[in-house]
Amino acid sequence: MKASEFVTPVRTYFLNLQETICQTLTKEDGAGTFSLDPIKAPNGGFAQPRVLANGRYIEKAAVQFTHSIGDALPSAATERNPHLAGSPFQAVAISLIVHPENPFAPTTHMNLRFFIIEAEEPVWYFGGGYDLTPYYPHKEDIVHWHKTAAAACGAHYQALKAKCDEYFYIGHRNECRGIGGIFFDDWVEGGFDSSLDFVRSIGDSFIAAYQPILNKRKATSYTDAEREFQLYRRGRYAEFNLAIDRGTKYGLQSGRRIESVLASLPPLVKWVYNYQAAPGSREAELTDYYLQPRDWLTE
Repeated sequence: MKASEFVTPVRTYFLNLQETICQTLTKEDGAGTFSLDPIKAPNGGFAQPRVLANGRYIEKAAVQFTHSIGDALPSAATERNPHLAGSPFQAVAISLIVHPENPFAPTTHMNLRFFIIEAEEPVWYFGGGYDLTPYYPHKEDIVHWHKTAAAACGAHYQALKAKCDEYFYIGHRNECRGIGGIFFDDWVEGGFDSSLDFVRSIGDSFIAAYQPILNKRKATSYTDAEREFQLYRRGRYAEFNLAIDRGTKYGLQSGRRIESVLASLPPLVKWVYNYQAAPGSREAELTDYYLQPRDWLTE
């Protein structure tokens, strides 16, 4: 198979998934709409960033599609596979972030990606996953999130959950970014068709995992103090994306449009010097209990 025969079905699926997710989030918000900015590159690449800002319930959501074509993969994409450095490639990806305004509605992230190295025998692999970052967690929401993820990836769930807990860890804070989800790299299991079916299962499950939580929590009453805590905790999210995240590094190294690369950052955030949550408070419970790896299916 030629590289285009691999890329075409992935590209079609990711674009359709982008549209489905944007429609669902638009309906949940009830007021905001997503921008649509198709960007064609001279070498045949294509990007379609879509952003909803200042909605009724969603302060910011970005659902980005990219199809990159280049002479050599950026180092952020080859650090695990240095033997692939320096080869022509194509990369297709969908990446999203949702920052609700309500402190009781969690932030969420998903990305799915496909790389193919163009050679006589093409080398390809998938990667991606999704995770949840609550500020005032409800255990029932977390259990629903992980049950949906487990149903989507079957026997692979425990391994992918462990990978997610490992990746979304803020080492300089000694805490996880959120309550996890699933994450995978270099996926080729069962061949291309089987791998694409696996990625479809995960992509199609995202709305089922997140939409019920957003719907339930988006209109919850909250205080100014709870909003302030949300903004403080968003600082952790920004720290991870700017200091650790491979996706951000890849975007910067590949020369992608900077507005798209940094669209995942929250619109408002605070850093509070030496913040200390009151013992026994819900704010303290977030870091003391929820932001530690747990088997949420047995909690």
